[in-house]
Amino acid sequence: MTLKAPELLARLWKRVDFRPNENQSEAILYDGGPLFLPAGPGSGKTRVLLWRVTRLIAVDNVDPSEIYLSTFTEKAALQLREGLRGLLALASEETKHPYDIAKMYVGTVHSLCQRMLVERDFQLDRARGRAPSLLDELDQYLLVNRRRTWNELLAASGFDPNDAHDRIGTFFAERSKSKHAVTTACMSLFNRLSEECIDVDKVETDDEDFAAILRMYRHYRSLLDGNAARLTDFSLLQQEAFRVLESNPAASKRFRHVIVDEYQDTNAVQERIFFRLASGYKNLCVVGDDDQALYRFRGATVENFVQFPERCASFLKLKPRTIALDTNYRSRKHIVSFYNEFLGECDWSKPGKRAGAYRVSTKKIRAHSEDEGVSVVASAPSDPESVCAEIAALVRKLIKAKRVTDPNQIAFLYPSLKTDQVKRMIAALQKVGLQVYAPRAAPFLETSEATDVLGVFALVLGRPARDVYQGDYAKYYDWLDRAEERGKALVAADRQLSRFVAAQQKELARSRDDYALLLACAERNRWDIAAPYNPDRQKRALLAEPGVSPGARRRMSGKRFDAAMRTRADRGDAVPLKYVLRRASSLDWSFLDLFYQVTLFEHFARMFDAAQRADAPDEGPVCNLALLTQYLARFVEQRVPIIAGDLLYEDLLSRLFFGSYLYALHRRGESEYEDADDPFPKGRIPFLTIHQSKGLEVPVVVLGNPRKNSRLQRNEEIVRSGS
Repeated sequence: MTLKAPELLARLWKRVDFRPNENQSEAILYDGGPLFLPAGPGSGKTRVLLWRVTRLIAVDNVDPSEIYLSTFTEKAALQLREGLRGLLALASEETKHPYDIAKMYVGTVHSLCQRMLVERDFQLDRARGRAPSLLDELDQYLLVNRRRTWNELLAASGFDPNDAHDRIGTFFAERSKSKHAVTTACMSLFNRLSEECIDVDKVETDDEDFAAILRMYRHYRSLLDGNAARLTDFSLLQQEAFRVLESNPAASKRFRHVIVDEYQDTNAVQERIFFRLASGYKNLCVVGDDDQALYRFRGATVENFVQFPERCASFLKLKPRTIALDTNYRSRKHIVSFYNEFLGECDWSKPGKRAGAYRVSTKKIRAHSEDEGVSVVASAPSDPESVCAEIAALVRKLIKAKRVTDPNQIAFLYPSLKTDQVKRMIAALQKVGLQVYAPRAAPFLETSEATDVLGVFALVLGRPARDVYQGDYAKYYDWLDRAEERGKALVAADRQLSRFVAAQQKELARSRDDYALLLACAERNRWDIAAPYNPDRQKRALLAEPGVSPGARRRMSGKRFDAAMRTRADRGDAVPLKYVLRRASSLDWSFLDLFYQVTLFEHFARMFDAAQRADAPDEGPVCNLALLTQYLARFVEQRVPIIAGDLLYEDLLSRLFFGSYLYALHRRGESEYEDADDPFPKGRIPFLTIHQSKGLEVPVVVLGNPRKNSRLQRNEEIVRSGS
């Protein structure tokens, strides 16, 4: 089938030197209802989507606000937004008509679900909704793993606290029965239950442990629902958005076109959302690559994509037009041939009695390139050390011969980065003078940059004393000991840093002492610090307390402060006395301020200098410092926005930061660094998991340890069996 492009599109294609093949052209111009675009790697699927949306807006005059364009990562969403703005700017030059996509629904599934919960168009009463506070994975973990929350969940379950971890760990087939392991397993199942929209009140089971975990899930939901900030997680956010869509018949007519990228990554509730949004006009276009379906562990179901024609016929009562984007424009001919041969050796049929397959049966990728050059090589069979040395020598040769412009254009891919194979390969590269960037190879806190900064923090803030710990705690405190020793070494080597640390310690001690003195004053006068502050009765005694610093006195006095306190008291909103004690003993710097001050000293300044070198820059250390600021910012935002004496009293601040927050980061292995514009630091060879590499284009790829793991995940077993 050959379609003639409208004149405007033809002119635009000529301007950008785009020559769409027959299938690409048909996909861009098709306008007959649902559209199914199975796409291979390097087939230009993002380009096709952008031109399809440009056609709808600039040629068909569809209002951008009537288009829903969704994908699954912030990086991909940014690429769509920026690409669309660029194409519409070109179209505007041709038509002399401005195109504004400010009101267009373009973004990640989760961001668009948040938007739907707020906008009037989706509410039955047309009232603007209230946006929930969204918990990401780390937020969710910190909440569930918090002692008070976890104890509440266990109480709701009915488990005996003495053997709860053993029973939960056994149920999930976890090797470790640690709190981290069982909370992570529960959290994963909670999310899967939400994504599948399973009504746990209707689940029947004879398994006592499963029934207890379902009670934990119910209580988890009630904790979020009852929170004043309207907390929700990613999975429940989608469920709530679908509920809103179901309750409002007009929602099905909100968008004329629903377009979904990376459709192979959809889960059950997302599929329902997309079909519901498209049920009015029947214009649902999905594009995806079933060979890149990597997120089953997060609830994604490749069957949603592979079976889209059948499901579309069921939900929308229409059979979609199928157009394969099967020409690869990215790789050499032999890479495409190897790809087809490798995938052709696999059995993609479903096991058991369930019909169907996990892959589009007609899929065959063709190479646009006729380049017959060597592009797929394998290492010679030998012992692991020799193989790693051989690969390291080849990589060094490629860099020295300028076959790549920077070491960050050679990526190593592994199923997991926490293996001996990865350690051997990194050591081999370092032996020939090459630096790597492997943030997932070890807990982020164990990178030298994080260890250095947090070692200085341990000296400034003080750290919890080591107890007789085993397991996870012992490993964490081993790191904390190393960090503290590293901090001492840095301070000993830099006199200015030593003076700075001493000054900060003195300031913290003064804050702690101020609070202790003021608290003693309150106790001596038998004042309840939770009761409202009465300046007329209490201010004089607090200001007269011997030993209180001038700064603390200044923060408790002043006409404006007194006036504010009286105004609040008059309107029945008096602050408690504890607030006044905290204000008086507060510092004018936070954890982030401390970080920025510490990194001004020579040891850290050299890292910034290395990143800016004209020849052979090394951005790895600066990337780790940047990531550390993100974790510190989260702690400031969620736990300690202001450092005050009450947190220093009895070392509560140290226990919150070192004993709780950093331990959680260390145990989870928090490590990911990602920059949408420049994903890999210059001067470093990136080591990535297969999941991290998705959507990236790298000139040279080294695939290490390509093993197969076909074990059915425990959550999948639970959901399938309905146990």
